Amino acid sequence: MIDPVQAVLLMVIILLTLLLLVLGIQIFFILKELRRTVRRATKVLENTEMITESVSEPMSFISNLFLNTRSLSAISKILKKRDRDRE
Repeated sequence: MIDPVQAVLLMVIILLTLLLLVLGIQIFFILKELRRTVRRATKVLENTEMITESVSEPMSFISNLFLNTRSLSAISKILKKRDRDRE
């Protein structure tokens, strides 16, 4: 015959086993969802990088255009000044 203490211990062991099993399943689902979230975040970051590059290239072109215009105006001023000095 099973002693009452043994029965209680058996019940506790079964209960703890079931709780650990449920906990393991929940952790599996949490990690699965975390994996999906990381993949989505990676896609968002890749899209952000593409958008940033597509915006920065024209801005770089415009910046270079202004710098070249300034350089040309400075060169033209120097040349005009030389022409005035020669006359």
